[in-house]
Amino acid sequence: MGEKVVAGGIDLSDRQRYRRKLQQCLAGLGRLLAEKRFDRPKNLMGLEIELNLAGADGLPRMRNAEVLERIASRDFQTELGMFNLEVNIVPHRLSGRVLDQLAEELRTGLGYANRKAAEVGSGIVMIGILPTLAQQDLVSANLSDVDRYILLNDQIVAARGEDFTLDIEGVERLTCTSASITPEAACTSVQLHLQVTPARFADVWNAAQAVAAVQVAVGANSPFLFGRELWRESRPPLFQQATDTRPPELQAQGVRPRTWFGERWVNSAYDLFEENLRYFPALLPICDEEDPLRVLDDGGVPRLQELVLHNGTVYRWNRPVYAVVDGVPHLRVENRVLPAGPTVTDVIANTAFYYGLVRALAEEARPVWSRLPFAAAADNFDTACRHGIDAELQWPRPGRIGGITQVPAVKLVRDELLPLAAAGLDAWNVEPADRDFYLGVIEERCKRRVNGASWQADTYHRALEAGLERDAALAATTRRYCELMHQGEPVHTWPVGYPGAHS
Repeated sequence: MGEKVVAGGIDLSDRQRYRRKLQQCLAGLGRLLAEKRFDRPKNLMGLEIELNLAGADGLPRMRNAEVLERIASRDFQTELGMFNLEVNIVPHRLSGRVLDQLAEELRTGLGYANRKAAEVGSGIVMIGILPTLAQQDLVSANLSDVDRYILLNDQIVAARGEDFTLDIEGVERLTCTSASITPEAACTSVQLHLQVTPARFADVWNAAQAVAAVQVAVGANSPFLFGRELWRESRPPLFQQATDTRPPELQAQGVRPRTWFGERWVNSAYDLFEENLRYFPALLPICDEEDPLRVLDDGGVPRLQELVLHNGTVYRWNRPVYAVVDGVPHLRVENRVLPAGPTVTDVIANTAFYYGLVRALAEEARPVWSRLPFAAAADNFDTACRHGIDAELQWPRPGRIGGITQVPAVKLVRDELLPLAAAGLDAWNVEPADRDFYLGVIEERCKRRVNGASWQADTYHRALEAGLERDAALAATTRRYCELMHQGEPVHTWPVGYPGAHS
């Protein structure tokens, strides 16, 4: 959400005024699109990574305020839970040696942050869900002391009107309740931004939706929550349930959840913002003084603050973003699919795969979304979250045969998608050596059927076989993960197990 929100009372008139302002903002967006007022393409990409804090024992540390004070850099910001941070990398032009530049900046920034965290007995962990988190860690007392998080929690809790139910059945089953949205803080992700023109937006968003399942299959890194082994990528079901404003009756009526894959391919960015207004009540009805239509009449560019704030409370896995930079509006696709980690090399490999693949698919003469039903893309996403690198996905048959076939994700990636990603990176003019290195990481994961989630699960089971109790096995897995993460070799090369295990 990013904006400073001041906590305070919200009454009925605020909601009615906010709804009117949202409609004005949507009309303003429509005019900006019709008048072709948006920034020309600059091939700009951006990267954000949410992080965990854990001690040498592998357990979470609620110390983000102290760590941020020591880091003292605007590149690092607070996140929802006291054990979370976020690092933001400044936008880069997607060309040349950008992948290696990103890797170097991340290694430098995370290394510095880790040294500062160590001053208060903590360390930086890039992982989808910290395996050692316990239910008692994710309570409202451990929300970061930031007005917008406290207000958002209050509004979601009020909208729901009862405790949140977590019920996730995977390898094992987890059922519990929470009185706050704090369990959402367990989900730490990588967010990839791509600035696009309005004319290109729908093609890029549709391509990103089509490949979301593949991203998860090769990049899954969140197999545990509250001591249970669940899905290979447990963030999506956790995020949906932890922010679900719908009591069971509204779920039964088919009301859409605020954490949402979507339900159709789109023709314009306008489609997504309009859906937001049509389907989702305001959570933070805070009005700006700007009159967006008057600003447009006067030749200016409106900030559309209400539209932006509302969009920040609808948690799409691929989200549209409107922003104004240096007085010029632009659109971005924000990809929120991937978990954090395991290493910088893995993060940049996932990044290269995504940007290359989306570029190639968005430019195909017969785009994949014209051949793949949206419901199949949504099913694929669910399947990939459940099974990770072992998922089997629905995909259009190659060539003229037509129709949909079921294919192992690793085969689809190696045979069809990696060559497309390479062609896409070539179209971005990315350095060929970097292209080959980072896409090679994805290929090796597929060859070995190893990603962060499979390594965590295998190491955890080795620890159990060595005689450790469940909590001790999760802590040992986390400590070993942290050690290998900081060594920096990609996860497909990591030895399974941990030193001292007799198995």
